[in-house]
Amino acid sequence: MEEFEDFLDAGGVVEPNDDMPESYRNAVFRFIELHANSEYMGGLTERDWIPKAPGMHRKLTALAKTQDEIGHAHLLYMVAADLGIKTREEMMVDLLEGRTHFHNVFHYRVHSWTDQIAVAYLVDAAALASQQAVFKNCSYGPYKRILRRVIAEEGFHMRNGEEMMLLMAHGTETQHDMMQESINRWWLPAVQLFGPDSRPGDELLRWHIKSERNEVLRDRYVQKFVPQLLGGGFVIPDPDLRKDPVDGKWKISEIDWEPLKKTMRNGGPDSARRIADARTAWQNAEWVRKALDSSAQVPA
Repeated sequence: MEEFEDFLDAGGVVEPNDDMPESYRNAVFRFIELHANSEYMGGLTERDWIPKAPGMHRKLTALAKTQDEIGHAHLLYMVAADLGIKTREEMMVDLLEGRTHFHNVFHYRVHSWTDQIAVAYLVDAAALASQQAVFKNCSYGPYKRILRRVIAEEGFHMRNGEEMMLLMAHGTETQHDMMQESINRWWLPAVQLFGPDSRPGDELLRWHIKSERNEVLRDRYVQKFVPQLLGGGFVIPDPDLRKDPVDGKWKISEIDWEPLKKTMRNGGPDSARRIADARTAWQNAEWVRKALDSSAQVPA
């Protein structure tokens, strides 16, 4: 392990067929599986809003974003399967049976179109910041190469959310109020997406699967989005939010991590419905998988 860690510290990149400690293989696999599950669950959320989006332009945007998210999941499951721990089908079955996890934000219900805007603006930005931090110094080659594409597309999603948020900020009083309600619902889940402060000796940092500590990413996010939201005339749903007179940085309240822990046990506010919905989607697409399997067995 010491020799392997020296290799990683020197900028070494690991490929699927390379010799690697099983603990590293398992850590990388769990990290990518969580990412893949989250992209898939996020894609199903986007899918639900294609017919509900206001106007043809927004429907096309929702359609494109759905394709992106499901495509990200497809690529990530492929990369995870190459580690030889589970097949793609086994990963999907584990997700649908509630044995594995997905990011906290996808355990909440999207109530309105402005919730969709808050997801695109706040949640996609948090996910993008996390992915950029992984890409920066990722030691597992296939994951880093896939992240290049994922990050490029997530950047468009965030910009789309930013554009829509600004429209609401400068829209009617009703639109502004609806956007504020959605910010109230999604601010804390987005901040919690980064997770609690990283443990000393965190193996994900030690093995260069991640490059920055959770609290650093969370603070950078707060410093960027608090001024943007205040500039749009919105209120941050944090009674203890303040600007430090010494360093000029925004400080937020102590975070109650229990809601995050519940989502990691698949016990969030909308977890059961979300997983059941994903199970139905998987079952409804069984005929497609069978057709593809049959065509692959036909002699050329």
